[in-house]
Amino acid sequence: MSTELSFTEENYLKAIYHLSAGGEKAVQTNEIAEAVSTRAASATDMIKKLSTKDLLHHEKYYGVTITSRGKHHALHVIRKHRLWETFLVHKLGFTWDEVHEVAEQLEHIKSDLLISKLDEFLGFPKEDPHGDPIPDGKGRFKVAPQKSLDQLAVGYQGVIVSVKDTDATLLKFLDKIGARPGKKIKVLDREAYDQSVEIMINNRPVFVSKEVSQNILVAV
Repeated sequence: MSTELSFTEENYLKAIYHLSAGGEKAVQTNEIAEAVSTRAASATDMIKKLSTKDLLHHEKYYGVTITSRGKHHALHVIRKHRLWETFLVHKLGFTWDEVHEVAEQLEHIKSDLLISKLDEFLGFPKEDPHGDPIPDGKGRFKVAPQKSLDQLAVGYQGVIVSVKDTDATLLKFLDKIGARPGKKIKVLDREAYDQSVEIMINNRPVFVSKEVSQNILVAV
């Protein structure tokens, strides 16, 4: 990576990449500030700083967009984060609800050689423990067609691909009912009152709330 970025700059780029759906849309300053837990004024200052490095583009009344250069850096950080999560779960015995905060620290290690060796050591994995795709060394990755569980019709059968949220409480609940990437799932019913969903997973029916169903992504 030719441009050396600080810990904070990398966090901003990663947050903006996610908020912009991978660079597909503009993001407002308040959204960015909320995502990185800071004030709007501080976010504005950082946006200006990253814009001077050709990592972001800020247009008044339109919002912030990430440049191709910015995406390259963001994907590099995301690659490291997801590789470290994979290492922590598969090699050190962490559970999938424990790894996010640790990987948040490890993702800022600068050694490209270390990350390349880590990727090789893990057998060049394509997804992390949450089912998210791991970009390769050039930032390339494939995303399988998927929809969140709340969008699927009653009777639909599929396989869980990934989980949107890395909140530890959510992941512990999904562990409890066995709803992990790779598991088969069927939509049995949807409650009209609160849009909770009854699913069949591991050969038993389970009810999940609308909020939970919005975070389970299923292959379509």
